[in-house]
Amino acid sequence: MDIRVDGAAVGTQVRAGTEDDLEELTRIYNHYVVATPITFDIEPFTVEQRRPWLASHPDHGPHRLLVAEEGGKVLGYATSSAFRPKPAYSTSVETSVYVAPEQVGRGVGSLLYTSLFEVLEQEDVRQALAGIALPNEASERLHLGFGFQPVGVYREVGRKFGKFWDVAWFQRPISPGPLPGPGQGAG
Repeated sequence: MDIRVDGAAVGTQVRAGTEDDLEELTRIYNHYVVATPITFDIEPFTVEQRRPWLASHPDHGPHRLLVAEEGGKVLGYATSSAFRPKPAYSTSVETSVYVAPEQVGRGVGSLLYTSLFEVLEQEDVRQALAGIALPNEASERLHLGFGFQPVGVYREVGRKFGKFWDVAWFQRPISPGPLPGPGQGAG
């Protein structure tokens, strides 16, 4: 897939994230931890601390980690993770995108979400959800552009940088999923 830089197409590969990416993925995430309210983590992570997170995103199934890479350099990543731990939520995922700060504005987030939703269409996933710390116009635009709809705002649910932050929740259907089997009921 290509992204555009100053109107010119640039070759960028999207693939499953691997152990070899972990150091750069940690660097990207830590930028958002220390410099923004986008994530409610407060302390930066070591590579070793992020290893369980990497392991929770295999290269198959509904919980994925995709990275955008160009010339051997990781530009950003997108994930789909468990929405909530109870079994009935298994067909819902929470999605997120993190782009290396020096790559913001190049279309990397859109490229990653396009690839992630193509993968999720092949899985038993019914709904994608995304929480966005407010204000974050760029993330809201990205999610609305991918068919997410706002479903509510949790007020002042996170405290970071000495301030309380609201989180807007967005939802997007992925696929119809299988019909309920015997004994599962339809509602």
